[in-house]
Parts: sequence; structure tokens; C-alpha cells
Amino acid sequence: MNIFITGGTGFIGSYLRTVLLRDGHLLTILTRDPDQYAGEVAKNQRFVSWDDDLVPEMEKADVVINLAGYPIFGERWTDQVKKKIYSSRISTTDQLVEAIEQTNNRPDLMISASAANYYKDGGDNVLDESAEPADNFLAQVCIDWEKAAQPVTDLGVRLAIPRIGIVLERDGGVLQQLLLPFKLFVGGSIGSGDQYFPWIHMLDLCRGLTYPIANKDFEGAYNLNAPNPVTMDKFTHTLAEQLHRPSFFRVPESIIKLILGEAAVPILMSLRMQPKKLQQHGFKFQYEYLEEALGEIV
Repeated sequence: MNIFITGGTGFIGSYLRTVLLRDGHLLTILTRDPDQYAGEVAKNQRFVSWDDDLVPEMEKADVVINLAGYPIFGERWTDQVKKKIYSSRISTTDQLVEAIEQTNNRPDLMISASAANYYKDGGDNVLDESAEPADNFLAQVCIDWEKAAQPVTDLGVRLAIPRIGIVLERDGGVLQQLLLPFKLFVGGSIGSGDQYFPWIHMLDLCRGLTYPIANKDFEGAYNLNAPNPVTMDKFTHTLAEQLHRPSFFRVPESIIKLILGEAAVPILMSLRMQPKKLQQHGFKFQYEYLEEALGEIV
């Protein structure tokens, strides 16, 4: 199939491209700097610029996968950073929808990302796709992100919206930031430790992202995280066991808030998400349990 991808050079997108190329699909990757990837050797992929006319690209695409978004972790949310987080998701989605609207031959499917941060802190309560959204900055980003993609359904394009959990892989994301303290024997839990951590292995993430491609009756928002989320304490204890390191230290909630300000919210929230919709459609996770996932990664 001809698959058009935004965010295809990022942490998730780079792994997803490998999966799709291996399966023989033809990829068009939208990026700010196509020349940077001129050395990529795969014959069945090409890179185009955000400054190019996207209408012809949408005409050729069977599937559009929209993953573009400025990272939410790693720095304080100044007004400028919050603007980047918001516009990199909503404005880019608007741009894609506008291009699709101008085509005569439209894609069959658009997979447009959202995130676990859509939901409000649920404590120990299980959050399936019917759970209520939160009332904070990141939740509003997710709400507006999902709304921005919705108009394609009026154009006859099937829309799937994965609400992505915390992705685990060795060379990026949250896990990369946690590994160093543990390897230096100063690892431990963050905040109370009671908050649920909606993790997913990168392989299952890529499988879940592409699930709507082969399953023509699958659409709408769906949770994309492993079916057995764990608390922060359980996560850090399991990581320590896999690394053969102690997990004695704890970073108090007050310290995290002092360092990160509002950016501490996604780290301290409890999101016991359940991928109910995927499970009802028969999706099988390869890594259901954290021990298996971390064992493969670290």
C-alpha cells in the first residue's frame, strides 16, 4: 500500500517505518528537512517537505498515519514550549485534513495519533475508551488534536485515533531517561509511586498503530497500551530487577513539581488504561506483562 506518514523520523515513527518497509509498503515521509535523509537506502520510501503541495501526495495515499508532535517530556513548559506542543499537533493535522479535502481520490484510512493524557487522573479506577477527559493543558491538546482529524469522516475517510500510552524502547522515550539513574545505582520511584503507568512495548505499539489497516471495521478512538498497566513503584522495582540494581531512592512529588512545573503532570497522574476496544476486536499483545517487555528491551 501507499502510506503517507507524518512524524516518521521521530522515536515512534522510525520504528514504525522499519515495520512497514519490512512488510513491503511504499512510504512517503513528511519532514521539515528531506535533504537530511537523502542517504536513506530503502527503495520503497521517499521524503517530502511540509512546504511541498500535499494534495498530490494525498491523491496517491491509501493510508495516512499522523504522528507529528513536539515532545512533551524533558523540559519545563514555558509559554513557548506549550505553543510548540499544541501547534505541532493541531496545525499539522489541520494541514493534512485540508489537503485531503482538496483531493478527488481520497485515502481510505487516516490513523491520527492522540495520547493517554486525554484522560483525567483515575487513581485505581480502570479507564477504557468511554472514560472522561481531564481538564488540563495536555488533555485539551488531545481533545483538540482528535477534533482536528474528525472532518475526514465527512469526506468518506475512515478515521482511527490511537490514544498512545508510554512507549518502552531502549533508545528513546521515558525508559531512556530512567536507565541512567538505575545504572548509577541511584534509581527509584517518582512521586507517590501509587500512580498507574500505562506502558506499551514498541513492537506492540507498531502492531496496534497498523491494526486498523488490515481490519476494515475498526475505527474511532482506542487505547493503545498493554493490558496490564502497573504502578510507578511496580515499574521501577521491575526495572531494577532486570538491571540487577537497587531501587531505594524516591523523587518526591514536590521536587518533580519544582523542577518541571506543569510538565510534571503527565508523570504524576494515575492512568490505569485498558485497551478494551482492541481486545474486543481480538488483538493479541505480544508483551502483556512488564517483566516480559523489559526483559526483551534491557
